[in-house]
Amino acid sequence: MLTDGDAAPDFILPGTDGDEVREFMLADHTRSGPVVLAFYLFDFHPACTEELRTIRNLGWFDVAGDTTVFAVSRDSAFSHQAFAREYDIPFPLLSDSDGAVSERYGVRYDELAGHRDVSKRAVFVIDTNTTVRHSWVADDPFGRPDWDAVRAVLDDL
Repeated sequence: MLTDGDAAPDFILPGTDGDEVREFMLADHTRSGPVVLAFYLFDFHPACTEELRTIRNLGWFDVAGDTTVFAVSRDSAFSHQAFAREYDIPFPLLSDSDGAVSERYGVRYDELAGHRDVSKRAVFVIDTNTTVRHSWVADDPFGRPDWDAVRAVLDDL
């Protein structure tokens, strides 16, 4: 797993931001401000639904206009579209369909509940130098990140 101070691997992933499916590149967004990268298990999983709704409801991501939020899972961009519509998720949901990005970030279960190569729930704050400034990974799929710690790191940036 990546830890604080590590270089965050760049990536290009398909995803959805509303109804449009397009590619998103990490480096394009770290140029303008920090990125909060939240890995999650599955669209519509109860713990993941709660997590993404919590991110949406925090509000301070809206206030910090230079902060980009990405949520990443192995589900398809088309599943992400339905999930984002149902729960009014206002930030991009990215599809790590082959698990390569989850693997590079060290947040991949080999197997979870009969599903292979699932992304763990994890949160990284990445600064404009693409350095990991905060990392959290749950071994328990129902673990919860400390959003106050994330906010404190963003405030320091």
